[in-house]
Amino acid sequence: MSGHGVLHGVGVGRGIAVGPVVRVEPAPQVAPDAPVVRDGSPVPTEDLPEAVGEAFAAVAAALNAQAARATGTVAEVLSATAQMADDPALRQQVLDRVRGGEPAVAAVDAAVDGFATLFEQAGGYLAERVTDLRSVRDRVVARLAGLPAPGVPELTVPAVVVARDLAPADTAALDLDRVLALLTEEGGPTGHTAIIAGQNGVPCVVRVAGITAVAEGTVVGVDAATGSVVIEPDAQVRAELAAKADRERALAEDTAPGATADGHAVQLLANIGTVEDAERLTDSAAEGVGLFRTEVLFLGRAQAPSVQEQTDTYARVFRALGERKVVVRTLDAGADKPLAFANPAPEENPALGVRGYRLVRTVPELLHDQLTALAAAGAETGTTPWVMAPMVATAAEARAFAAAAHGAGLRRTGVMVEVPSAALRARAVLDEVDFVSLGTNDLAQYTMATDRLRGELTDLLDPWQPAVLELVAATARGGEQTGKPVGVCGESAADPLMALVLTGLGVTSLSMSPAALPAVRFALRRHTLAECRALAELALSAADSVSGRSAVRAAVKPEVSELG
Repeated sequence: MSGHGVLHGVGVGRGIAVGPVVRVEPAPQVAPDAPVVRDGSPVPTEDLPEAVGEAFAAVAAALNAQAARATGTVAEVLSATAQMADDPALRQQVLDRVRGGEPAVAAVDAAVDGFATLFEQAGGYLAERVTDLRSVRDRVVARLAGLPAPGVPELTVPAVVVARDLAPADTAALDLDRVLALLTEEGGPTGHTAIIAGQNGVPCVVRVAGITAVAEGTVVGVDAATGSVVIEPDAQVRAELAAKADRERALAEDTAPGATADGHAVQLLANIGTVEDAERLTDSAAEGVGLFRTEVLFLGRAQAPSVQEQTDTYARVFRALGERKVVVRTLDAGADKPLAFANPAPEENPALGVRGYRLVRTVPELLHDQLTALAAAGAETGTTPWVMAPMVATAAEARAFAAAAHGAGLRRTGVMVEVPSAALRARAVLDEVDFVSLGTNDLAQYTMATDRLRGELTDLLDPWQPAVLELVAATARGGEQTGKPVGVCGESAADPLMALVLTGLGVTSLSMSPAALPAVRFALRRHTLAECRALAELALSAADSVSGRSAVRAAVKPEVSELG
């Protein structure tokens, strides 16, 4: 590709985008005794209290104005932050410190730290406000120092959003209708930003070295399938990207059920997180939902949603999908998704701690209420949801979850296979439940002893790692031995080449972001089951992930290899 240079990273999804860069500014690194600047000039000491007051007022006004133009979660995040900037107690404490001779930046830091400590000790709703406090601190300090406002800018035109990394709160503040693509210098393909982007069909490339040095307004061309970013693409590159986007749209015109060339059925399902995601699937060729991430309903709240609120939400999802299969994952909180009411104390190793199904040990009412709500929503809509628990490690845990679900009135139960012990004992686990679903993101994390949030270890987290594929194969054998379904709902299912390998290993359904379905359907329809099994052997016998993927790419039909 030609342009003014090409940057490379790890692509998420298959999308194409061309548009101007808008940068998410990082939190300012300002010395505690840094001078306060107004219109480029230092502010005299006697005017500092006025300047500090103006900074807080301006931050609050800007956030309120932005919130008024936003909707949904974006408006809520901005409004909550604006309220903190407008808090008279916080502002007064800063002003008192400044009048007492303390440097302005140091005064803001000290006041915010003091309130943050109080909020954390109080717990609950106040503990959740600490994120808003820190955001206010960053915005006020940036204004005092004459620096650009940190965080997600307001998008007035469709744009390619560039950041060093995006925290969950940053991602929540994005107006995804105006985000053409997401590019980050750090992060990983299985982190929060990548998952949200994939779920919403937004092209995303992470680990793009040098992307934050690209000037605001520069036009870039993004190809998520190849993980490439072209700086100032010329007419030829734009035409190539447009042609590739046209090919992707053409693939989407095939809406037949998933199957290999010789008719072996492989269910093609979608991953969703909200009611709106489900309603967008109404006209989709997805055969159902293989992963409904219910934790989205719980995140960012002071207390868990009531049974009635959960029932109403689940019922809306079931109605939107009609007769189609819906696999619901019970609350997967903890680790990178802590909840104030479920994970009140910090853990040294949260990924190895009380998360997912393990919350039944500390807050059993969360699972009880959720199962009650799911059963009520199923009865109300006349549907039979498939309900599965995350982070199950033993057959005994699978048995206990199935008993709890059956006790609530749910008939079809399963568990996620994300822990190597569950994969190695898949037959015993499947003796206790009706189905399993492999979460390949976490399975790779625990198999390779690699934190999935550490982007610099992406090579170890590669789902093509032969050790990870061995555990997928072991789980699939358990499914064949018991005659029960084994799905994959990790984003590895979205890779057309990997989809062929998973099918060859014995996986019976593949769930992914809706935008990835057409390419996977296309790849399957051009290979027989026997060919998929041969491809699986190539991947399993490879020395490493890179050679495994290369061997499979070389062996597939040329039109599938060209998918990227």
